[in-house]
Amino acid sequence: MSERSEQGLGGRTGGVMLAVLGAIAWLAALVLMIEKVQSLADPAYRPSCSINPVLSCGSVMNSAQGSAFGFPNPLIGIAAFAVVITLGVLLAAGLELPQWIWWGLQAGVIFGIGFVAWLMAQSLYVIGALCPYCMVVWAAMIPIFVLVTVDNLIKERIPSPAGLRRVLAAAGAVPVVVLYATVAVLILLRFWDFWTA
Repeated sequence: MSERSEQGLGGRTGGVMLAVLGAIAWLAALVLMIEKVQSLADPAYRPSCSINPVLSCGSVMNSAQGSAFGFPNPLIGIAAFAVVITLGVLLAAGLELPQWIWWGLQAGVIFGIGFVAWLMAQSLYVIGALCPYCMVVWAAMIPIFVLVTVDNLIKERIPSPAGLRRVLAAAGAVPVVVLYATVAVLILLRFWDFWTA
């Protein structure tokens, strides 16, 4: 087996990472969908993830943003992360994916990270509450986006300058850590009064 196929997302380890992250996000989306169905069946139902005024799935799920396309957002996650899991398993099994699948995956993760960023902003600055299960999806989507995008750039599935490829190859987990830290700081600042009360 070539060194190229063992490294990055085109290799077994990368495939396992993609499948595990996809499974974590898929499970969170599934639990959110179950919670949503229960809240629709019983308006008095309190979701298991509604812990306090800030950590409140109910506030987020029942908002207009919780059904951005006219149906509950977790349905998008259940479908999309099933694809991520499947592709991760195929990569872990050693299958080489065609270029068009990588492009499709890239389009999917761009949509995914954009949607997550919008939902984060809505949760923080419009709804004023955080959904713990949603945050699990955020936490999985960030490395999924970074892994796929960096791998596509480094392996020139998406044309990129050699200098950028060198920087990304050397960066390791730094982009994920920076994005996690940014989200953590935004959450801390937005709810500072609650955390320090």
